[in-house]
Amino acid sequence: MSRLAGKMPKLATAPGARPSSFPSMRPSRTSSTPLQFRRLESTQRFSPPSSSTASETKSATTRKPSSGPSFKGQLTQSITKRIQRERDDLKRLSHMRPQNSVGRMMGMTFVLFSVGAISYWCGLKYPKEADPASTLPLAATKPPKHNLNPAHLEAAWSDFVAIVGKDNVSTAEDVISQHATSEWSTHRAAADQKAFCVVYPATTEEVSELMKICHYRRIPVVGYSGGTSLEGHYTPTRSGICIDFSRMNKVLSLHKDDLDVVVQPGVGWEDLNEMLAEQNLFFPPDPGPGAQIGGMIGTGCSGTNAYRYGTMREWVLSLTVVMADGTVIKTRQRPRKSSAGYDLTRLFIGSEGTLGLVTEATLKVTVKPASESVAVASFGSIREAANCVAKVVGEGVPVAAVEILDDDQMRFINQAGATSRSWKEAPTIFFKFTGTPSGVKEQVAIVQKITKGSGGKSFDFAKDEQERVELWSARKEALWSTMAVKKPGDRVWTGDVAVPMSRLPDIIDQTKQDLGRSGLKSSIVGHVGDGNFHIILLYSDAERKLAEECVHRMVKRAVEMEGTVTGEHGVGLVKRDYLPHELGESTVDAMRKIKAAFDPLCLLNCDKVVRVEKPARGEVAEW
Repeated sequence: MSRLAGKMPKLATAPGARPSSFPSMRPSRTSSTPLQFRRLESTQRFSPPSSSTASETKSATTRKPSSGPSFKGQLTQSITKRIQRERDDLKRLSHMRPQNSVGRMMGMTFVLFSVGAISYWCGLKYPKEADPASTLPLAATKPPKHNLNPAHLEAAWSDFVAIVGKDNVSTAEDVISQHATSEWSTHRAAADQKAFCVVYPATTEEVSELMKICHYRRIPVVGYSGGTSLEGHYTPTRSGICIDFSRMNKVLSLHKDDLDVVVQPGVGWEDLNEMLAEQNLFFPPDPGPGAQIGGMIGTGCSGTNAYRYGTMREWVLSLTVVMADGTVIKTRQRPRKSSAGYDLTRLFIGSEGTLGLVTEATLKVTVKPASESVAVASFGSIREAANCVAKVVGEGVPVAAVEILDDDQMRFINQAGATSRSWKEAPTIFFKFTGTPSGVKEQVAIVQKITKGSGGKSFDFAKDEQERVELWSARKEALWSTMAVKKPGDRVWTGDVAVPMSRLPDIIDQTKQDLGRSGLKSSIVGHVGDGNFHIILLYSDAERKLAEECVHRMVKRAVEMEGTVTGEHGVGLVKRDYLPHELGESTVDAMRKIKAAFDPLCLLNCDKVVRVEKPARGEVAEW
């Protein structure tokens, strides 16, 4: 204890006060080792002094207080000051924190803006390289991303109303169903393959504004005109909206001296010819009744006059087209010939609304022939009739049309009573002749001779206008006559192919035998002057698979004969998986690349002509 006291400093005492020794430290009770000091966390604290004798305790209690603070008082003051300083620091920091937070936010905003500006500048200076591939294989495609959220579509409906008016936007269930499929469509639309609404624009400008809205909102679009197509062309596979062109049904201008006319897509070809007849003109392509110019351009159709006058491709001069993003283009001017750039007019013909929406078309017209006549010849077999057609074509007789109807089709016409006369129920060829009166007579005589040498059983030709209309009426009533004899619940399948003329007798004969073996009620009709023919099948739901197999074999037969899977109906949904077999995978990949270039968001008539995403397992029939 004396050693410890010797090392400790002496405490100051007040003048006159008796010095006292430093209180001794209390030793540990559990150990006999030298004295130990307690370890404290914040400040070293001394134990209260222990009294060794009663006298020391008494002298301590009677000692006068010192004039200066005690050690304990100094320690308390130090702690108090430190606590106050900490409080002052916390208060100062609480005032500084909002200012620092705002500063940090402004700093972060500046950094992000600077990085964005630099990135944008780099993107302009060093743009991403274009895809160098010339084709787009199906395996490289990505599924389209459309926004079909109900709230999003409701907002789009308001936009459409602002453009065309509330009366021209329909969400009625019967209207929606009418624009999804038809009784004569080969494709069977699923329950969810319906548009959200049908919009009726009246001008190119309105169509452009509608497409801008759909492009911004990523809403799919399907175009609709006459609704007579057969291969599922206007079925909305991705929902979205349907743009109906029925209000765009005006003939905009007729240039009689130039032999061309400018029309909107909702003009019917029959109505157009009625108007042109007043000027002694006519528009030759003649597909099924009810067809309109927009759909005829979309499918690249033809008809009974195709042998003499060609298909729709030969009669379109120029198109005004609204692209997927609302941009409006015109493919060319009105001259009959042009070498100026790519032939975009031909590109859009047959594109089935997948590349753009046609809103105006400049069409060629021609002078009506001075004389016209019709002849009908019957044969013992379908092969004999087809051989006769090949001979007429081979000798270069300039007939206007050559149509074939098999014995089943002639029987359906009689059963339906669609014409004013009764027909021989045998394979029959219908010939149409046009030209000068003397030229028509010469053509009839030549064809009559060829028919007789080919095994013809009869040959009747029209002697006046009434007989001409009567004879030709049977050909125009073929499809409707077949549908008239179907049983309740039956559906109709109309499919077409085309082959080189030299193979026409073979494919018609083989297809006729195949249909007979199937047991399905069917008929054959064809524009055989250019190697194109159709089959019309009636089937029940239980016979759907059987009908599909018959069509599949016919298409495969045509491709193997170096023909095409469709001569005039178009591809749509039903024929798209046959294109690679006819044209090759790389050709279809090139078509898909064109689609992606013109419509990168895949908004226009998605899934038609070429696939835009991989099919599900088992979806495509084996070849």
